[in-house]
Amino acid sequence: MALENEESKKIKLDGVFLRSLTWLHTRRLKMIFPFFRFGRKVSIHFSCDILRSSASQIELNDEVYLAPDVWLNIAPDAPRSQEPKIILGQGCRIGRRSTISCRNQIVLEDDVLFAPSVLIMDHNHEFSDTSVAIHAQGMTQGGKIRIEKNCWLGTGVAVLCSEGQLTIGHNSVIGANSVVTKSVPPCSVVAGNPAKVVKVYDPTEGRWRRPHD
Repeated sequence: MALENEESKKIKLDGVFLRSLTWLHTRRLKMIFPFFRFGRKVSIHFSCDILRSSASQIELNDEVYLAPDVWLNIAPDAPRSQEPKIILGQGCRIGRRSTISCRNQIVLEDDVLFAPSVLIMDHNHEFSDTSVAIHAQGMTQGGKIRIEKNCWLGTGVAVLCSEGQLTIGHNSVIGANSVVTKSVPPCSVVAGNPAKVVKVYDPTEGRWRRPHD
C-alpha cells in the first residue's frame, strides 16, 4: 500500500510539472512571438511546432487548445496577405500529432474538434516533371479550406485541397481515416477514401437519414 501511495504521488507530481511546462511555454509564445492574434485561455503544449517567423500569419482565438506534437506550418513560398493564413476559432481543440499546413488560407470556425493525427493541407508538392526530384519542384498553388463551427474530425483524417474552396459544413463529423478532397454539406457524416456522405441530419424531421432516403 505504501508503494502504491508513493507511485500515485509521483504520477501527480509529474502531471503538475508537465502542466506547468505547458503553461510557461504558452506564456512565452504569447510574449515573444508576433501572432496575428493570441486570445485568452489559449493552451499550447510545449512539444508543439510553430516557427516564430510564421506566427504573424496565425490567429489563435480564445480557449484554443493544441495537444502534444501539433504542427502549425506556413509554406515557405506562401504569398503574403494582410489576413492571417491559419485561423483557429474560439474553443478549437486540436488533437495530438495533428498538422495544419497552409499556403493560402485555412480557417477553423468555433469549437472544431480534432482527434489525433489529423492532416489539413491546402496545397501539395508539385509533381509535373518526372525528371526532377519532387522536393525540388516546389509547391502547387493549392486552394483554401474552411471547416465550419462544431465539426469533429476523427483519428487519421486528411483534408486536402488542390484548388478552389473546400468547405466542411457546420456540425459535420468526418469518420476516422477518411480522405476529404471535396466540400461537405452541413450536418453530415462522411467516411471513406475518398470520403462520401453516409448520412445527413434532416432538421424538418429531426432525424438522421441516408443521402437518398
